[in-house]
Amino acid sequence: MALTPSTMIALGHEATEFNLLEPKTGRYVSSADLPGPTGLLVLFICNHCPFVRHIEQGLIQLGRDYAGKGIDIVAISSNDAVTHPEDGPDRMAEKDYPFPYLYDESQQVAKAYDAACTPDLFLFDGERELVYRGQFDDARPGNDIPVTGKDLRAAMDALLAGKNPAGEQKPSIGCNIKWRTYHRAP
Repeated sequence: MALTPSTMIALGHEATEFNLLEPKTGRYVSSADLPGPTGLLVLFICNHCPFVRHIEQGLIQLGRDYAGKGIDIVAISSNDAVTHPEDGPDRMAEKDYPFPYLYDESQQVAKAYDAACTPDLFLFDGERELVYRGQFDDARPGNDIPVTGKDLRAAMDALLAGKNPAGEQKPSIGCNIKWRTYHRAP
């Protein structure tokens, strides 16, 4: 299992608009449908990655804990479903996240966000400027650190309190996004 860190794009980066399929409902969800007045949390995740599976229940709890508080949450899978069918729409629809889980088939949204790994987390303020990009917490598969979401929760709590999240932000670590490759016939 190769470890890939997030790219840690510059704070202040503007959120890119999107309109993606939510496999569970069959409807399209756009960034305009997520008007959270305080912020928007964009999670790049997938089904197969052991790093995402390790924090999955923590993500579900985070969604429940912050529902209705002014920060909208959306998860996006951008992995190539041809090489990783468990990350495709049919399997995504089986997940029970308390926030939309969208499929980025073209991978254009992941590229626009400069997402590199799963999980890769981006928290934007109400003006849709990036205020946090980094890890959920220090828990990793096999390191026996409890999954709490403390780093992301601290950033979200600061944003909700009208403050900037802490300056020191640790990169997320996970599986690389499975980019689509095209092969030419000989």
